[in-house]
This record gives sequence, structure tokens and C-alpha cells, in this order.
Amino acid sequence: MASIDEKKQNFKRIAEKRTEKIIDDLRLLGNLSNTSNYEYSSEDVEKIFNTLSNELMTVRSKFNSKKKKGAFKL
Repeated sequence: MASIDEKKQNFKRIAEKRTEKIIDDLRLLGNLSNTSNYEYSSEDVEKIFNTLSNELMTVRSKFNSKKKKGAFKL
């Protein structure tokens, strides 16, 4: 079983790698704003940002969730 320090190190290592990848992908997404190469509507842009916002809120809620497994409360 992994120690708390090992778990923290694993989290930090993986979180940094995944966060950098997401940032890189967001920068690539931003390249689509170049109207000399791409055509899009404001509705298209809203769909993109609404989807990203919703997914970000879903992921954040996973980190904020402190539910105890097997516990039942009324």
C-alpha cells in the first residue's frame, strides 16, 4: 500500500502533466480564432465555451465531493 507521501508525489506528478496538456490544448483551441483560416459563428464559440465550462464544473465537483461511502443520512 502506498504511503501518504507517495500518493501526494503521484498526484503532483500526474496533475502537473495533465494540467500542462490541457493548457497546451486550450492554446491550440485559441488558434481557431484566426478568421483568415477559419469561419465560425458566435453560436459555435458559445457551444465550445459552454461545453468547456460544464466539464470544468463537473471535474471541480469531484474534488469538492466529500461523500462517505456506505454512510446513510436523512
